[in-house]
Amino acid sequence: MADLTTELFGITMSSPFVLASGPLSYDATGLWEAYRAGAGGVVTKTLRLERAINPTPHMVAPRSSNLRATLFNTEKWADLPWEQWAARELPAMRGHPGLLIASIGHTPEEGEVIAGPVAATGAVDAIECVAYTKDTIVDLVRVVRQQTALPILAKLTFNWGDDLYPAAAAALQAGATGFTAIDSIGPTLQIDIETGQPTIGGAGNKAWMSGAAIRPVAQAVVAELAARFPAAPIVGTGGVIQAEDAVEMMMVGARAIGVCTGPLLRGLEWFERTHKSLNAWLDGHGHARLADLRGVALQHLHLAEDTAPLTFVFEPLKCTKCDLCVVLCPYDARLMAGDKPKTPDLQQILLEDRCRYCGLCVEVCKPGALTYGNWPR
Repeated sequence: MADLTTELFGITMSSPFVLASGPLSYDATGLWEAYRAGAGGVVTKTLRLERAINPTPHMVAPRSSNLRATLFNTEKWADLPWEQWAARELPAMRGHPGLLIASIGHTPEEGEVIAGPVAATGAVDAIECVAYTKDTIVDLVRVVRQQTALPILAKLTFNWGDDLYPAAAAALQAGATGFTAIDSIGPTLQIDIETGQPTIGGAGNKAWMSGAAIRPVAQAVVAELAARFPAAPIVGTGGVIQAEDAVEMMMVGARAIGVCTGPLLRGLEWFERTHKSLNAWLDGHGHARLADLRGVALQHLHLAEDTAPLTFVFEPLKCTKCDLCVVLCPYDARLMAGDKPKTPDLQQILLEDRCRYCGLCVEVCKPGALTYGNWPR
């Protein structure tokens, strides 16, 4: 069985998975349940000066089957007063295993009031700073750093566009120790086509999206952060639903993996099931430690575009004659000769004068009969 042990801020976690700030971390009871389920770390709901009053409903699933394991939400921050967290919830977490991160937002003024009492509970191992704007996150980190020597994670969002990475650099200069990347994406909008009404409550009925749909975006951000700031640990967060997702997130440089939608939609048993699947994957690929995979993909991320023509390998004994490679080629560059599937007489014909080497034909070949001969290079 592979070793899933993960270290963050000098604290050893038995699991790489950190329960991200969200509905399941609503109070001390929720945090303890996550630990018992197998989480290596937990993050509180975001503490603010005013407790949240959420619109109803504020969590809905996408209507499209193409967005499975994705969630839309208009849930706000902690609905318990921050004073209750400092006086009761966090003290109840003393003696916890793994890592406990307190989420604080969204303004410097709030950080100045809340960070000190939260750190003084003695139960918290790190602070996560959350803000809605790039300028606010930097000022929030600076103020929180003045209140505590605890490690600080600056939570970043793809919604900041090109300003994301300058904000990350400024947050480090202001006192951040590392990053949580990324926050949910939005705003998004979903309409019930039977009624014409929005499916979720909240301002403008627009929601934030989390879960599987945002993972490729999250991984791109994590990879860029890991390349730009190699000394800053990253809690890669966004869309990790299965073991293979966790492997990808580690390969692009995450130190630990934040999860919210997976255990929210599939129950806290998600941790145990995913640990088993992750162990099986690592054992099957000859890896003794998950940590050994950290950042291994970064060396393969090309600095320049590769425009060399692809070559293709066709294995007729694997071909099921579904003809998707022919039908779905946008340039009509493929032909198939032969009638019977999985027989030696099948032939793939490539019209090279039409082919743009987009690779869609390989992507749609489910049995793996069509592969690249020269990619990756």
